[in-house]
Amino acid sequence: MAGRSAGRVALVTGGARGIGAATAARLAEDGAAIAIADLDGAGAEKTAAEIAAAHGVKAIGLKANVAEAAAVEAMITEVVARLGALDILVNNAGITRDNLIYRMTDEDWDSVIDVHLKGAFLCARAAQREMVKRGWGRIVNLSSASALGNRGQTNYSTAKAGLQGMARTLAIELGRYGITANAVAPGFIDTEMTRQTAIRMGRDPEEWKAEVAQNIPVRRAGVPRDVANVIAFLCSDDASFVSGQVIYVAGGPRG
Repeated sequence: MAGRSAGRVALVTGGARGIGAATAARLAEDGAAIAIADLDGAGAEKTAAEIAAAHGVKAIGLKANVAEAAAVEAMITEVVARLGALDILVNNAGITRDNLIYRMTDEDWDSVIDVHLKGAFLCARAAQREMVKRGWGRIVNLSSASALGNRGQTNYSTAKAGLQGMARTLAIELGRYGITANAVAPGFIDTEMTRQTAIRMGRDPEEWKAEVAQNIPVRRAGVPRDVANVIAFLCSDDASFVSGQVIYVAGGPRG
């Protein structure tokens, strides 16, 4: 039986590894053709090749800087040219430049806001044109539980909160064209990024993960697949009446 996203084309930004790679793989399981965009072009191509081999779908990897308008336009053009359409956009690309406010530099602020907020805006603006043509589309922004506030992350928390507002507004503007827009806000997810954070803090990653898990109601850290499963649902016809929502994937209530 064909998967619930068979015949669709999905673009996942920042998809070379972590939550992005897990999301691309999960959408491929549902039958979607996959485009992975990342600053690490070789990593994007490698992940795409692995997904194509594992799931029997078309998958391509692209090097792209989502914070640059010309690069985003070229990326969307290439996805449509090579895969035939663009139905699903997952705005996952992101970086961290953590610091307390009195030590946070202009560059710390600008780089995080540019990748998360400007990047999602540019990608959504370009992608919606293709979705409107087909009268169907799904946009999912990767927010974070940090949108609720987190010490040392004024830039990141602001960006992640902004992505929630963006999703709500896109839902209002694009709903008449068969396009839904939502945000997914992960809590603590065990990724290479979180492990590197532990190391920077002088902590053993496994010990830190176990400690954090004690404050999560389900008593475990999340894994990328937990987030990918929710995104895959939002990208399907099953979620056609779910739009403008923020869903926390955090092992317990947030927000």
